[in-house]
Amino acid sequence: MTTPQELVEHALATSRSSHCVAFVNVSTAANLRWANNTLTTNGVMHGGTFTVIAFQDRADGVATASVTGTATTREQVGALVESADLAAETASPAEDAHPLSEGTVARDWTEPPAETSIGVFSDFAPQLGEVFGRAEAEQRVHYGFVSHEMVTTYLGSTTGVRLRHAQPTGHYGATGKSADLSTSAWVGGATRDFRDVSALDLDAALTERLGWARRRIELPAGRYDTILPPTAMADLAVEAYWEAGARVAHEGQSVYSRRGGGTRIGERIADPRVRLRSDPTCPGLECSPHVVASSSGNNSSVFDNARELQPTDWIRGGELTALTQTTHSASMTEQPVTPGIDNLVLEVEGGTGDVSDMVAGTERGLLLTCLWYIREVDPQNLLLTGLTRDGVYLVENGEVTGAVNNFRFNESPIDLLNRFSHASATVPTLSREWGEDYFSRTAMPALRVPDFNMSSVSQAQ
Repeated sequence: MTTPQELVEHALATSRSSHCVAFVNVSTAANLRWANNTLTTNGVMHGGTFTVIAFQDRADGVATASVTGTATTREQVGALVESADLAAETASPAEDAHPLSEGTVARDWTEPPAETSIGVFSDFAPQLGEVFGRAEAEQRVHYGFVSHEMVTTYLGSTTGVRLRHAQPTGHYGATGKSADLSTSAWVGGATRDFRDVSALDLDAALTERLGWARRRIELPAGRYDTILPPTAMADLAVEAYWEAGARVAHEGQSVYSRRGGGTRIGERIADPRVRLRSDPTCPGLECSPHVVASSSGNNSSVFDNARELQPTDWIRGGELTALTQTTHSASMTEQPVTPGIDNLVLEVEGGTGDVSDMVAGTERGLLLTCLWYIREVDPQNLLLTGLTRDGVYLVENGEVTGAVNNFRFNESPIDLLNRFSHASATVPTLSREWGEDYFSRTAMPALRVPDFNMSSVSQAQ
């Protein structure tokens, strides 16, 4: 069987273009799904994609073309290479052209792809039987899904680059419902290996939240003292990170744009205690240490492939210190090159305790679970709208006293980073909106916001 490394080498050797970058993602994924207190499906899937990027040196510049497909044989790779070469021959010169990275050969380049298996759930799965028994006895209904994926990327170039990275990604989510399905609660998170995940702990959290919901209170829209747990903060912070493209800001199209032109780098945009950062070596959130880009756009460039990623502060001391920069956008903004990194950490100096401590210190307010259906309303101030989901709880005199109706909210995460009154310690978490499919490696505090805008009542259950 042809190895991934051999397929990459074949692509580089057969390309007719001036230069070529090729990378393959080899993946295995294991999952369990349950519903109505019964395990319903489990399985292991194997997959992969192959990307070829052709670079044509011409008198008027460098033209590029990228083709991605499924390829497990030399013949299939050759077809992708031919398509990329032909497309590059007729493409317009690339505005982000610059020399490719050279000569980096990883010591683990020859290692085989890392794999996962159903055995990753060997501690978690047996606990589900006890969870289902408890739920049946207490007239609750349990639903959930756990997934673990291992993706190994091999990246090579005609300039001598040979890089390998193995990325584990796991997430879990469980929903509990009352027997009549009128009440629901959710808990979830991210993990690298499921050694830190207990089905019994998830069930205990769901049981507590369903107990809170035995009392129902209807509240009108308005501004409420609101506790945003780490999950909900990740829902908002990831959106703020994705919108932090330097080029868009430089061109005056985002909340990070300076009036009169340029970016707001160097300006205070948050509370002075706030730090927002990414680091490919962050313990528990480790991610690719180099750029892997299949296409060029506002936030990425194929010419940056294989560029080493460094720990980056996006906000430090409340000041905007960096935006996601390609080499090309950095030449426009006259700032350092700071490509996007696949994790995000929000920290607040002096933040202590957890959500329960925040509840204990609240006289009257709301405790959210998570947010969903988040959409941008106004990019100039990053105003977002969305809905609350699977549990909004009333806090009175330091205790959760019931569940209230769902709301639609209108808020800007940048505004929230200025207006919060309390912050907990930062912990690993998962964005319910973005984490399961797009961006799972986050660590966030809980924030208490004294005037969170619940703009209307939602009929969502």
